[in-house]
Amino acid sequence: MPFRYRLQKVLEFRIHKKDEQLMVVQKAQQAVYEAEENIRKNNEEIRQTKLNMRQADPMMYDTYDKYLIHLWEKADQLEAIRAEKQRILDEEKAILVKLEQGVKVLEKHKEKNREAYIAEEKAQELKTYSELGITRYFRQTQDKIEEEEKAILKQLEEIDGG
Repeated sequence: MPFRYRLQKVLEFRIHKKDEQLMVVQKAQQAVYEAEENIRKNNEEIRQTKLNMRQADPMMYDTYDKYLIHLWEKADQLEAIRAEKQRILDEEKAILVKLEQGVKVLEKHKEKNREAYIAEEKAQELKTYSELGITRYFRQTQDKIEEEEKAILKQLEEIDGG
């Protein structure tokens, strides 16, 4: 009979949950990348605005200053958003680690059970061979005894007949 792990459904459930969590972590990682890309774009816009300000009419400096202040505030907001997304990513990774540990525990348990099953199968096989050996030895001994008895009876018949 092949090996059947009694907690196989639990193991499959945990693997499924781990895979789902892996997808959540990937989405969170993507959100962090997008937030970092938004920050990079905002920093590039700040840099470009500073360059444009140097070449602009002095009457426009006030407008450029206001726009730069707006971009710096936006940079602070984007950094806060990135930090929040990073925090969420870290939490999701921690959950993933716990789920992976749960899967590893069950896989290790399954492997130990498989090894115990194989050892038990080998022991059962050895026992069967041992029983066959004992039966064969007993039968050979009985046959030998019968042969010896027949030989003795034959000798007695020869002695009595002779």
